[in-house]
Amino acid sequence: MSTRVSIFREDITAFKFGHTGYGPMRRAPNVALIGVMLAALILIAVVAYTAWMRLTVSGNVETAESAGFAAAVKIGGPFTLTNHFGEKVTDSTYQGRFLLVYFGYGYCPDICPTELANMAATLDAMGPASTEVQPLFITLDPERDTLKFLSEYVTQFHSNFVGLTGTPAEIASVAKSYRVFYRRVESEEASEYLMDHSGFIYLMGLDGSFLTMFRGGTNPESMGKTIITYVQKGKARDRS
Repeated sequence: MSTRVSIFREDITAFKFGHTGYGPMRRAPNVALIGVMLAALILIAVVAYTAWMRLTVSGNVETAESAGFAAAVKIGGPFTLTNHFGEKVTDSTYQGRFLLVYFGYGYCPDICPTELANMAATLDAMGPASTEVQPLFITLDPERDTLKFLSEYVTQFHSNFVGLTGTPAEIASVAKSYRVFYRRVESEEASEYLMDHSGFIYLMGLDGSFLTMFRGGTNPESMGKTIITYVQKGKARDRS
């Protein structure tokens, strides 16, 4: 009896400390699964780095052409609005100048001021060539973006900026011609309503025709170089 008890105790001790086959089973690591996970992480890192480089490296700017976009519908067209000086303007007012157009609203908490700052940095990066371009900020929120508000708002970003507003019908018309999506959004978390809208920056030619557009967050230096290329082409076309 004592011999059997002794053996039983040894077995129990071995089970506790894993000395024999009675110990807890340990799963061997799934090498194939780990390899797949590592490969996926590496692929994600490569894609993220490539995307970052496209936005930050000078010369790599995503435009309508580089993104493979071909305007299947007409972008831009006639409009009648009011500038932040209180003057009525139309698309003809800006004939003979390149336009850099952005749609947004002054009460936007983050995206709009970021894009306007990028536009200002683009103009600065262009140097003397920026005089060929008229930057326009068209409000999608005429109810709150009054003339007084716009005159103070846009000049905070760049002295050449012009803010445009109009009646709700006029804003709806110009937004439609530029294929801009926008809608009013009520939020329980915010004291003021927000405006959900698309966020492209449009480059229009000397005759008001659509040239290209830039995604939000495009590197200002790269954007400036692209615009200068269009400016030079436009001047060469005028001389010929």
